[in-house]
Amino acid sequence: MSESPGGTILIIDDEKNIRRTLAMVLEGEGFDVLGAESAEDGLATLARSAVDAVMLDVGLPGMDGITALKAIVADDRTLPVVMISGHASIQDAVEATRLGAFDFLEKPLGRERVLVTLRNCLQRGRDARELAALRAEPGRQTTLLGDTPVMQTLRSQIAKVAPTRGRVLVTGESGTGKELIAREIHEQSDRAERPFVKVNCAAIPGDLIESTLFGHEKGAFTSAVGRRRGQFELAHTGTLFLDEIGDMALSAQAKVLRVLQMGELTRVGGESPISVDVRVVAATNKDLQQAVRDGTFREDLFFRLNVVPLVSPPLRARRADIPTLVRHFLAQVCAENGFRHKAIDPAVLDRLAAHDWPGNVRELRNAVERLVILSGDTIGLDDLPPDLDGGGKAWVGDGAGALFAEGTLKDFREAAERAFVGARLEANDWNISRTADTLGLERTNLHKKLKSLGLERPS
Repeated sequence: MSESPGGTILIIDDEKNIRRTLAMVLEGEGFDVLGAESAEDGLATLARSAVDAVMLDVGLPGMDGITALKAIVADDRTLPVVMISGHASIQDAVEATRLGAFDFLEKPLGRERVLVTLRNCLQRGRDARELAALRAEPGRQTTLLGDTPVMQTLRSQIAKVAPTRGRVLVTGESGTGKELIAREIHEQSDRAERPFVKVNCAAIPGDLIESTLFGHEKGAFTSAVGRRRGQFELAHTGTLFLDEIGDMALSAQAKVLRVLQMGELTRVGGESPISVDVRVVAATNKDLQQAVRDGTFREDLFFRLNVVPLVSPPLRARRADIPTLVRHFLAQVCAENGFRHKAIDPAVLDRLAAHDWPGNVRELRNAVERLVILSGDTIGLDDLPPDLDGGGKAWVGDGAGALFAEGTLKDFREAAERAFVGARLEANDWNISRTADTLGLERTNLHKKLKSLGLERPS
């Protein structure tokens, strides 16, 4: 939901009067404004606050504006920057434009010129972010490929629920593509042209989840240097995907329930309710009914979310789809890496289809990517790693090679455990919570296990 023509503007200028005048003009037009008197302060603000555009002075004490522009563009090429200066040369303007600045304004700044420039650059920023999101998702429909009965049923269910306003709860193991199901629901709905906003509830610290979901007002807490809209507001008129909903804190669950019941929220530190129109699709790899019995998930929220339950099937339940997925990944990875298309031995497809894939589609894609990178023009059985070669060897990775039934029984057990846990961590992108769930361990016990096995996340 936009409260203004566009959002939050960061003004970086060492002249207090310039910052104050611009803030008065922009706030009068409904923009949110943050200020910084140096490039260093501005970059620090960008690191902790969501900003839609930057107005950056060329002549700054310490780090100059051109150097700051390079840093901003290097961090986020989709963030539009407007350079401002009272005594810049044509060379400065050309250099700023070459580095990625949207426009170059000379002081004194005219009100209409500033507003027109900002509105145009904000639109370009939105377009750039949408394009970047599309480029970052080459094959987001992958999980829905396949013609096995479970996939046909799933697609039929999606087609029925997507055009409605019904809330959906997607359950399934990690790596099965629950987010892609949520996106397919969004794209087949009448909200397809509106925002699709994803929140990974497991990845957000408990003390930040409410601010992330509902936003905050300036001064609501120590680091709240400006007003910030939450994910519910950003998803206004569109779809909000609450991934790993089972990991959400109980305090946040109560506020989510209120939004679903009342259609309104209150920012952290705010007083006035804000109306939102959001369709919620939630997902989890946990048993929420058991979580309700354990007292870690609200029963009333479960019933609100579980209007239409959908199950994302594990890969082992649709083995006949694996060759189709492998061919898709093969073409995708070759294109992404600039390789000529590689052939694959049918025997390799048979071997891959026979594997259990505890990490599901995500693990399968990683395996195909390794095969593409390490193989020749044709991927054959000799290219398969030992755990897929089917040779019957008692192989496990020990971090320094492979162990073929050598050493003591204790050595073998430790190496086997290290390989097994390491594979699960890789399949879950080193997400400790998800990995602990799939292993049937508590998070604290998994941390101890990693330490004892000498497993560390690769840098």
